[in-house]
Amino acid sequence: MDVKSHVIQTIQREQLVNPGDRVIVGVSGGPDSLCLLHVLWSARHTLQVDLHVAHLNHTIRGSDADEDARFVAAIAAGWKLPCHVEARDVPALARRDKLAIEEAARHARYAFLADVAYEVGAKRIAVAHNADDQSETVLMHWLRGSGLAGLRGMLPAIGIANLHLPVPPEKVQDVQLIRPLLNVDRETIERYCQQHSLDPRFDRSNLDTTLFRNKLRHELLPYLEQEYKPGFRQILRRSAQVVRADYDLLCQLRETVWAEILVQETAQAITIDRAAWQQLHLSLQRATVRHAVQRLRHAGRRLRDVSFEQVEAAVRIAREKPAGAQATLPLGLLLTTSRDTITIAGEDAYPAPDWPQAPSRPLALDLPGRTLLPDGGSVTTSIVDRTQVDGDWIDNTDPWRAYLDADAVGTEIVLRRRQPGDRFCPLGMQGRHKWVGEFLINETVPAQWRDRVPILVQHSGQIDWVCGWRIDDRVRVTDKTTRVMIVQFDPASEDRTA
Repeated sequence: MDVKSHVIQTIQREQLVNPGDRVIVGVSGGPDSLCLLHVLWSARHTLQVDLHVAHLNHTIRGSDADEDARFVAAIAAGWKLPCHVEARDVPALARRDKLAIEEAARHARYAFLADVAYEVGAKRIAVAHNADDQSETVLMHWLRGSGLAGLRGMLPAIGIANLHLPVPPEKVQDVQLIRPLLNVDRETIERYCQQHSLDPRFDRSNLDTTLFRNKLRHELLPYLEQEYKPGFRQILRRSAQVVRADYDLLCQLRETVWAEILVQETAQAITIDRAAWQQLHLSLQRATVRHAVQRLRHAGRRLRDVSFEQVEAAVRIAREKPAGAQATLPLGLLLTTSRDTITIAGEDAYPAPDWPQAPSRPLALDLPGRTLLPDGGSVTTSIVDRTQVDGDWIDNTDPWRAYLDADAVGTEIVLRRRQPGDRFCPLGMQGRHKWVGEFLINETVPAQWRDRVPILVQHSGQIDWVCGWRIDDRVRVTDKTTRVMIVQFDPASEDRTA
């Protein structure tokens, strides 16, 4: 491979730089970054770019790191390139932010490069990720259970704002992180360094197999290639290219359906149309849930923290569970269902549920008759002969209508909130008792909503209906029932979504 020609073609094909761009080149002093710097330096007139070297001392490797910094500064001076060298206490950052040392170093490095780009007015930051890095990244994401976004691997270019670094937004606006060596393997890079008499520094920490990536690099990938599939690294890279194209198509479809299902979006919460969302293909259901997380938390790279299990649980609940069901998402978010909508928001951002609210004090219901509720709705009760309802109680799909045995209920009923010690016999449990609180937990009613569930109680104190969820088995309509009590919750207005 003619590395220089290959890199120029990559830059031009992917439009990584434009003539006249000032480019920050992140240089650690190792083979990859030294190769990158030399290629860009030798092609600077062809590309018409202005180069600026940047090196960060992570203060992890003591005197070796100090020597790396001096080496990079000397290379830049020898090639007459401006150079910015800085040290940042990565171990202290890791402790402060509770991050693994690798992750803290990554944060610090990109934040440093963004600072330098802002200082010198650059809109491009070039880093030396290579083809073997790409193979390792794809495998690492696959082992972590990543979705398509992770299985794309690293992209040739990405807006550095998407990394959500601890720097002011104006410092990263329109700045691109570019990877010109992404299709050049490590062996070719090392051969290039030898051919051009480059003498890179060696980082001993790259041999530490207690680090996940190093373990993949030195143990798992060689084993897979030797024992199972020669050329496995190349297979991973080709797969990433295929996934990248498929993911781009999925994103286009997602943007189209997003406009169709979105009901409301604020900085705190996203509400989508549940019926429209349920009509989507499973792939788009998953994609829109992840997209909502990203929009609310600007997750970017942190989308890898959204696990398959979390997405699947959220999708299952949104597809199957009744109003009030809830799923935990990462970054402090919850997905909560209502009859007509799905809301994704922080725990403190949820509005009151859109179903009828339990009164703050016990409320006697007119029997028969219509009783107004404090939230503006009403409850209508009626008693009819058993022959007038036929199979209506069996086919009932309205969670806010109940058919009860009128004689089993009695002549006095009260609507109230749940109380400590409340138990009932949920229909379908063959007369077994269950605590109301435990029942609501099992039905995935959010904790902050459980006290708002109306409870229908008869004069004796027996619970006849956990309204909206389940009647008591002891008041169900049977073949022996002669009179049926119909209890119907009505919304405050016709546009209510209870």
